Amino acid sequence: MPAAVSRFPYDDIFAWYDRHGRSLPWRYRWPEMAPVYHLWLSEIMLQQTVVATVIPYFLEFTRRWPTIGDLAVAPVDDVLAAWAGLGYYARARNLHKTAKIVAHDHAGVFPKNKQDLLALPGIGPYTAGAIMVMGYGQPGVVVDGNIERVMSRYFAIQTPLPKAKAEIAAVYADSRPDTRPSDFPQALMDFANAVCTPKMPGCNICPLASSCRGYGDGIAEQLPRKAAKPAKPRRRGVAFVAINQHGEVFVERRPDSGLLGGMTAFPSSGWTQAHRSDADAAPFDAAPFDADWQKLQPAVQHVFTHFALDMTVYVAGVHAPLPVTGSGWWQKPQPSQLPSLMRKIWKQVERHRPVNGGFKDKPSDQHGDISVILES
Repeated sequence: MPAAVSRFPYDDIFAWYDRHGRSLPWRYRWPEMAPVYHLWLSEIMLQQTVVATVIPYFLEFTRRWPTIGDLAVAPVDDVLAAWAGLGYYARARNLHKTAKIVAHDHAGVFPKNKQDLLALPGIGPYTAGAIMVMGYGQPGVVVDGNIERVMSRYFAIQTPLPKAKAEIAAVYADSRPDTRPSDFPQALMDFANAVCTPKMPGCNICPLASSCRGYGDGIAEQLPRKAAKPAKPRRRGVAFVAINQHGEVFVERRPDSGLLGGMTAFPSSGWTQAHRSDADAAPFDAAPFDADWQKLQPAVQHVFTHFALDMTVYVAGVHAPLPVTGSGWWQKPQPSQLPSLMRKIWKQVERHRPVNGGFKDKPSDQHGDISVILES
C-alpha cells in the first residue's frame, strides 16, 4: 500500500457532484433514496453494458413491470425477450428468479442485510453493497471499475488488478464520509466518467489534483495497472435455419443452463462447452432433421466475454409439417425476440432471401436443392 496520504477530499467530490453529477432515471440524491427495485434493476443491467445503452432498457422494463411484484408474475419468456442486447441471459433469468423470491418471501421488499442479499440469485458482493449503500443509506463498500480507477490513481496503487481489489476496497473504506453515504459512490462514478477517465484524464481540471499521488508521480494515466489478458480462444459452430412453405422458421428453446439459456434459437451445435465437436467434419449430424441444407458464406462472427465464435450457417427449404422430435416448433420470424447471435444468423439468411424459388445470391458449397423455399 502507498505511503500515508492526507484524508480523501470527499468534500471536493461532493462539490463537484452537486454541480456536474448526471441525472439518471434510477438515481436519487441524498437524503432521498432510490427505490431499491429500480436500483437493483439498473445495477444488474449495468454489469456488462454502458449507461447510455441501459437507459432505454430500464425505462421499458419499468414501464412494463412498474413493481417487483409485476416482474415476478411476468412470463419468463417476455423478460428474456426484453433483455435481448444486454448480455448474458443468465442475468435475466436470475433477475426473474430474484423478483419472485423477493415478492413471495420478502413481501416485495429487498432485505437490508448483506447475508440475505447474497442469498438471492444474481446478487454478488458489489450489487449487495450497492443496495445497502445506495438503496438503504447504510455504510458500506461499493467499488466498481470507475471507483477502482479513482482510488488507484489518488493513492497511487500500483498492484495490478485483479489482485489490487482488496487494497482498493480497504482505502475506499478508510475514505468514505459519514455523511451522504448514498451519494459518495455515485459521485465517484460520475467523476470517473467525466474527469478521471481511462484515457487522457482531465488532471488539469481535477479538484483532487493537488493531493493525488498518481498525478504527483506522473503515472495517473497508467493506473490502475492490469494483468495481461490472455487472447480469447476461437470456437466454431454450425447453425441450421429451415424455412417452410408458409414463410415460417424452425426454432427451439435452448437448455436453461449454459449460454443463451432458455432462449428461443435456431438449432446449433459445436460452439458451447457442453457440445465441443469438430463442426466442420460432420455438420449435418447436428441438423434437427434431414433436409437439403446449403451453406452460406461467410460465417457469422460473434464475440462473447470469454471466447470468439465463427458460426457457419446452413439453410434449407422444407415442406411442413415434418416428423420433428425434441422441443422445436415453427413460427414466423421474430428477430426482436432472438438473442444477438441468433439475430446475426437471421440477417445472414436474409442476405440470401428467396426470390422466385431461389436465393438472391446463390449459396456456396451446395448440399442439394432449395427450390422448395418460397417467398414469405
